[in-house]
Amino acid sequence: MSEEQVEPQPKEVVVDADRDEEVEALTFEQRQEALKQSRWNVFLWLGIAVLMFGFALFPMSFDESYDGFTNSAEKDIGWVWGPSLPGEDFMDVPLSIDAKVQNPPAAADVHLAAYVLEEKDCAQNLGASAELARAGTDHSYQYQLLDDTPVAGGEYTFDFKLDSGHYCVIVQFVDSDGINIGDASTSMKIEGAVYPSQVIAGILGIICLGLSAFAFIGAQKHGEAVKSLLEKDLETTETKVLATIANERISAGPSGPPKAAGPAGPPQPSGPSGPPEEAPAVDAAEESSEGEPTYEAAENGYFFRKMPDGTYDQTVYVRHEDGTYAPHEG
Repeated sequence: MSEEQVEPQPKEVVVDADRDEEVEALTFEQRQEALKQSRWNVFLWLGIAVLMFGFALFPMSFDESYDGFTNSAEKDIGWVWGPSLPGEDFMDVPLSIDAKVQNPPAAADVHLAAYVLEEKDCAQNLGASAELARAGTDHSYQYQLLDDTPVAGGEYTFDFKLDSGHYCVIVQFVDSDGINIGDASTSMKIEGAVYPSQVIAGILGIICLGLSAFAFIGAQKHGEAVKSLLEKDLETTETKVLATIANERISAGPSGPPKAAGPAGPPQPSGPSGPPEEAPAVDAAEESSEGEPTYEAAENGYFFRKMPDGTYDQTVYVRHEDGTYAPHEG
């Protein structure tokens, strides 16, 4: 008869459905290490978030004075980088221009206008680009006209949102139709700031701030667990000490036999501590006759009457000179 080949049965793999219980089953040292790591993560992500917000708020600044030859203030601000897609969207790079008017044109209809043109050379003829900007059909060529009439000493602000690219900024004195009316006697100065890192660094800063918050929550959780383990260990130690003391007392047993509940002897006199005057001392008990009470001497010249049944009268007696006994009057 041939031996049958028995295939080994595969072992069943026990899968723990609740992985949180494994996480909770950490030793005290592991908890302390996890708490330390969580605290480091809080400060790490918080520091990176502060750094990102610093980059987001750090601008690329520029300034330019009015040019009497072009009758405008023109500035090549260079390459503006950012994650924005073509067209207007929330990821556009902010551009702010402050125009400080020193001497506006002496005309009735005067306004301030600003152009932001995606051009690499501000010195070239930009007439066609300016018309495209005034038409407002292309996000790469933008134009703003202020309704207020500029006055000497006034400051005026323009705000733009730009896609990534190379830009030229132009600020002019114009009429209502956008025609340049500036001359050599007019003057102003512009100051601007571009925030190319605001969107990217701001998003990264928010993400790092969120990670820091999650790390803080984890640190709080590990801190509560460590505190609970410390309190539990202290409670266990106190319980062990009390149990040890109790066991020692039980093993030692009582120190001696229980004491009798009755009186140790005849009642003590409640009278004065000194003996009565001229009372003779009697050292032994005296019997008047058989079957009658006897008197036993106590300290300080007092006597107790012992009844025939062996009990004692609770009254204290004194002996007179004639040999009779009478109750002591306190």
